Amino acid sequence: MKNSSRKLVDLIRISIDLLYPPFRKHMTIQFFRYGMVGASNLVFDWVLYFVIYNFVLQHKMLNLGFITLSSHIASLSIKLPIVLFSGFMLQKYVTFSYSELRGRIQLFRYMIVFLVNLTISYIGLKILVDYFRFYPTPSNMAISILTIGVSYYSQKHYTFKASVTN
Repeated sequence: MKNSSRKLVDLIRISIDLLYPPFRKHMTIQFFRYGMVGASNLVFDWVLYFVIYNFVLQHKMLNLGFITLSSHIASLSIKLPIVLFSGFMLQKYVTFSYSELRGRIQLFRYMIVFLVNLTISYIGLKILVDYFRFYPTPSNMAISILTIGVSYYSQKHYTFKASVTN
């Protein structure tokens, strides 16, 4: 990692760690970092979804020629690679920096966990928006909250798995 990137990661980690003391009795520093990084990326996800859905697509279907996506599913598809990359980088360098697995293996595993969460999100959006007729943005938020537990466990024990000595 370049020196300027390392400084940014250190700044993020120090900023998060400054908020940790009141939570020390209730959780580990790693879980706190995961929560803070995850919450930041989640809010970024929600804002990005809202902007794409309301201002980029303007609630309209997205016709790709070979398939037409509803605006809420198209918004999900567009935000995906951006949120995938930001989440991976933050978790890799801020939360799970101790992992000795190679970066490409971590990325592959992260993508698998991400795809599981995407499947949950897709099914959840289809049910909540298309079947129950709930608003897309709050539906996306509710589904995101449901995937947090699965993500933490998977990232800790699979994606960024530490060696036994760590």
